[in-house]
Amino acid sequence: MIGFPPCKINLGLRVVRKRDDGYHDIETCFYPLPFTDVLEVVPADVFRFHQSGLSLPGSADDNLCVKAYRLLKQRYHLPHVAIYLHKLVPPGAGLGGGSSDAAWMLRLLHRMFDLPADYRELVSLAGQLGSDCTFFMHDRAMLGFGRGEILEPAEVSLKGYYLILAKPNVHVSTAEAYGMISPGPPAVPLRQILQNKPETWRSVLVNDFENPVIRRYPVISQLKGALYRHGALYASMTGSGSAVYGIFRTRPDTDNDLGNYVIWEGEL
Repeated sequence: MIGFPPCKINLGLRVVRKRDDGYHDIETCFYPLPFTDVLEVVPADVFRFHQSGLSLPGSADDNLCVKAYRLLKQRYHLPHVAIYLHKLVPPGAGLGGGSSDAAWMLRLLHRMFDLPADYRELVSLAGQLGSDCTFFMHDRAMLGFGRGEILEPAEVSLKGYYLILAKPNVHVSTAEAYGMISPGPPAVPLRQILQNKPETWRSVLVNDFENPVIRRYPVISQLKGALYRHGALYASMTGSGSAVYGIFRTRPDTDNDLGNYVIWEGEL
């Protein structure tokens, strides 16, 4: 069985407060993109994990796909499988690629073996693997609260817009990014901002990670500026970085100064 785990961008990301458990409460909108990894699961005599494409840090045991399989195996009698993961979504970019792989691993195993787990159980298991994993159990834009695991549908659509996703040769760790910000409540609720069109977002839709991360990695600001010069209606860093995206009415010509950085583009 094969699946195509998508990545996401964040439309706004406010870090509201630091919690007693060491995590942070956030307010964001997760928006899925049709830029995907490739994940295949097949029956096997012994458990195997194969990874190709972009390289990933850590061992196979660290991979969230493997952790998802083992988590589900604790509850249900799963046979051995071979997992083939082809990475196209870069790590350390704020795109949630690893979280998506984990969520889709749960989804594929559920269908493949016709497991009795209901949807709520799968969502709960996804939350144990990582905060962003819960979002990838859905196939639409969602507002995220708490650590990002508290979700509700977001009434926002970028259908018909053109999006360019660019990434510098920079890896930003989430822990590093959280260490650079000062939490605080947003002046305007994200839900209210997203009721308006992207043309109005530039001065009001904020990613709290962007300014501190840019101070350490100025190339991110340079890419964002290039997107605006080419006519972006709105541009932002996604997640804790380092990828940035620009939303356009139509496809611009960006070959001169963005060509080497663009990792995906297309009409939504």
